[in-house]
Amino acid sequence: MSTETPVLEHHAEEPIVRLRHPWRWVAVAVIAVYAAVAVQFLATNEALRWDLVFGYLFEASILNGLLTTLKITVIAMLVGVALGTVLAVMRQSENPVLRWSAAGYVWLFRGTPILVQLFFWFFLASVLPQISLGVPFGPELVSWDTNAVITPFVAAVLGLGLNEAAYMAEIVRAGIGGVDKGQTEAAEALGMSPVTTYRRVILPQASRLIIPPTANETITMLKQTSLVLVIGVVDLTTAAQLIYGHNFQQIPLLMVASIWYLSLTTVLTIVQGRLEKRMNRGHAPSGKTRKARVRGAEL
Repeated sequence: MSTETPVLEHHAEEPIVRLRHPWRWVAVAVIAVYAAVAVQFLATNEALRWDLVFGYLFEASILNGLLTTLKITVIAMLVGVALGTVLAVMRQSENPVLRWSAAGYVWLFRGTPILVQLFFWFFLASVLPQISLGVPFGPELVSWDTNAVITPFVAAVLGLGLNEAAYMAEIVRAGIGGVDKGQTEAAEALGMSPVTTYRRVILPQASRLIIPPTANETITMLKQTSLVLVIGVVDLTTAAQLIYGHNFQQIPLLMVASIWYLSLTTVLTIVQGRLEKRMNRGHAPSGKTRKARVRGAEL
């Protein structure tokens, strides 16, 4: 009995027909036209007063307002991240008092406008003239005048920071929920306390999920600081407002503030991208790995 070896027929490869996307070029053309119109408007409109824009860009009061904006952003975010982490851990607690207290905090501060919260802290002296420390239902040990303690700057930090803590609590809680429960069980098997487990096992692993949205919150916080003008804090926006209140050049001064906000946001966005890339090392497949997978699938 003989067996015949099958002869493989070689067929000419069919030409590859590239998929055309004519509407993409239409979209590009439309965007290019509108971009050109915008550039022409910005470059030729004399009412924009670019001489004033560049003249006030590094003016002393503008730079002082910029520094105040940065201070409020940094301090409020530190308050929000620290308190938000504590609230997130409380939300995971088996103690119902801690769990419901944290849930109540998040409900209250997420459910009321941030502008209302800023006004509340600014006018706190109207309902609490003195801030006192002492024995509950007992003698007062020390007290301070509320207006002396809750300055406009402090009211801004409290209003923005405590509000941010409610959102950070949910971000951290989601990050903690993204860590495999087996990690907690392994830590318990090693005899770690709950605090040590969170500090050395859970939070380091959850940080990969926490840091990107926290960076977004920081960018949002930077822009939200403009709200503090309603309580008399001279931030970047307020500094621009005070200047155009005298020279009536509203648009040029608002453009000065916008240039600084855009510059800071761009820097934070670059930092965010680098942080995400660093945190994703070892979790996302590299280019070579992806190519190998594609080739393996083709085979």
